[in-house]
Amino acid sequence: MTDSAIVLAEGESHFPPGIHSFDFADWFSGLTGTALAHMFTTITMVVWATVAILIIFFLWANRKPQIVPTKKQWMAESAYGFIRNTVAIDLMGKKDGVRFAPYLATLFLFIVLMNFWAIVPGIQISPMSHIAFPAMLAVLSWIIYVWVGIKTHGFAKWFKMTVVPPGAPGFIYPLLVPIEILQNIFLRPITLALRLFANMFAGHLILLVFILGGFEMLNSSNFFIQGLSVFSFAMGIGMTLFELIVILLQAYVFTLLTGMYIQGSLAEEH
Repeated sequence: MTDSAIVLAEGESHFPPGIHSFDFADWFSGLTGTALAHMFTTITMVVWATVAILIIFFLWANRKPQIVPTKKQWMAESAYGFIRNTVAIDLMGKKDGVRFAPYLATLFLFIVLMNFWAIVPGIQISPMSHIAFPAMLAVLSWIIYVWVGIKTHGFAKWFKMTVVPPGAPGFIYPLLVPIEILQNIFLRPITLALRLFANMFAGHLILLVFILGGFEMLNSSNFFIQGLSVFSFAMGIGMTLFELIVILLQAYVFTLLTGMYIQGSLAEEH
């Protein structure tokens, strides 16, 4: 539960959403002096729950695989096949696409489930609204992107392909090469992380504005303002449905861009 929600439960008012709305109390704060005191927060538990759900689901779905898939097997194969066919194979071809499909599918499903917590009652925040999580995923994708390029072409050829635009006249290289280095090597993981982080951060803040604003108006002594709380709650519900679209879209965009970066490292020419 967020600090704002705790304040609301205690009957206080005047708590506009802000950075504090992304801070969560320790679950075992009463165990002062122990390792558990600051180890588990809502965000921590959500991350572990996400990992557990994905592992248990796919182990359960693949427990007794059949040629004619059961419902659970079909669900797992469809989730994997969606990314394999629409991202991995479409971008890289069948050989390389099948090779990188497990990573891309895992990445997509992990981000979807992490984002989905943003609309789960009682949780209502995605770990992706904390920059550390999308940053680590972006760094991991960037490492794979660089490693694949160097392994496929060698460092010198990959670096040249990455930072030297084909067909550009030589006299403009002093201007273009630093820009390409900055854009293709340094900024790619940053923009990849910030895109996901900013959307989930903004989504959580918007939901706080309408939902907490509705409670604030409902507690008002003014009858007209109390009536407006209905509109605020309705907007909160509407934005929750919109957030569901954002959850899926941002996971797909992150996965698609990762696939495009890997494909660029595999390609003979850019």
